Amino acid sequence: MKARNHRGVAILAALLLLGTAAVAQAQLPDFTGLVESASPAVVNISTKQNAPARGAAAQIPELEGLPPIFREFFEHGIPGVPGQGAPGQQREAQSLGSGFIISPHGYVLTNNHVVADADEIIVRLPDRSELEAELVGADPRTDVALIKVKGEGLPTVKLGDSSALKVGEWVLAIGSPFGFDHTVTAGIVSATGRNLPSESYVPFIQTDVAINPGNSGGPLFNLQGEVIGINSQIFTRSGGFMGLSFAIPIDVAMDVSDQLRTEGRVSRGWLGVVIQEVNRDLAESFGLDRPAGALVAQVLDGGPAAKGGLRVGDVILSVNGESINMSADLPHLIGSIKPGSKVRLGIVRDGDRETLDIAVGTLPEEGEEVVAGVDRAEKSSNRLGVKVSELTAEQKRSLDLPGGVVITEVQSGPAAMIGLRAGDVITHLNNQAIDSASTFGRVAEGLPKNRSVSMRVLRQGRASFITFKLAE
Repeated sequence: MKARNHRGVAILAALLLLGTAAVAQAQLPDFTGLVESASPAVVNISTKQNAPARGAAAQIPELEGLPPIFREFFEHGIPGVPGQGAPGQQREAQSLGSGFIISPHGYVLTNNHVVADADEIIVRLPDRSELEAELVGADPRTDVALIKVKGEGLPTVKLGDSSALKVGEWVLAIGSPFGFDHTVTAGIVSATGRNLPSESYVPFIQTDVAINPGNSGGPLFNLQGEVIGINSQIFTRSGGFMGLSFAIPIDVAMDVSDQLRTEGRVSRGWLGVVIQEVNRDLAESFGLDRPAGALVAQVLDGGPAAKGGLRVGDVILSVNGESINMSADLPHLIGSIKPGSKVRLGIVRDGDRETLDIAVGTLPEEGEEVVAGVDRAEKSSNRLGVKVSELTAEQKRSLDLPGGVVITEVQSGPAAMIGLRAGDVITHLNNQAIDSASTFGRVAEGLPKNRSVSMRVLRQGRASFITFKLAE
């Protein structure tokens, strides 16, 4: 009787395990239908570029990410195959990437870095036919490029809405890592609106989808089979995938694509300010209940912000009602606004909340950005441990500043502890503009104790706010 009971318990346990496994399996997505319907519109992209030969290994980029057997193959080349010239000869450099067709008339989206400086662009379709493509336009700031092949009735991808993407949902990538066409990898969305140090105008989608060299420019799909991003970057220390990959939201990419197709260039909104992050001490100094917003460290002379009344020391908390939680949120929000449009900024100035209506300007081309500028009788402030002098008229003119003081000597004390140097220019202290050495001395003597105090410092033409506390 006992044996029969034991068998019954064992059978019941086995059924429960099978049921649990079945439920778990039922919860996992099935990507087969998505891959079958979307793959025909995903292409492989290779480029050729005439460049001085430096050995066969230079023909394939990012060799450190390849398995050893493939690395040796590419480094030594194939005997008898042309195009692997000796050093000093001309060669055809090749890069491999991915892309996807967005129009039956042959328009293809990919990354700018896949086709940059190419003399020839080749698009290979899933049926292995190859078409030569022309570059319609490219935007290095967002790393988006639009190319076109001759053809009609080509298969296209479905475009989704990247703004509706949620952290934790499943996504899938199709591309050509290391040249292996139509490789499928899947994962989840790890974060949205991710800002990278080198990219101010793209709120990246972060995923854990396996992306490797060759995936660049390929599509990122949601479970509905819609493209919601372009795979663009990975975070790596080895050259291979390490669990962090970044995609350009399709909303951003299509806006760039439309402008490239119709205007041949991309125009972005611009305020003409230099901003910095608001940390806890700065938040306390400016009367904020928590760290948030973008602190205006510099206003470029003649720019939209200067004309609209924005000042150094203002903290921008919202743009047209949309909150600015991190300072990096501001560039891509303003950049997405059409130049000439009015924008309403919610700001904190001298502890009070205000709104400003400013006409957005056009972001200058790279290399054309205007730089603003910093304001000499010498005065010592024993409270901070610095000697300062007023700016000469020539310094004010060259630095484009109405006032300020320059540090001539740093003594022992708070200034030395927070890293101030001789030559630094101070324009604001404790949220007050410094127009002379006497003003600096008066404000410095009245600084509060045991509370965060802000100071705006200009060093080598670059302005930023720093904070400190006086313990005595």
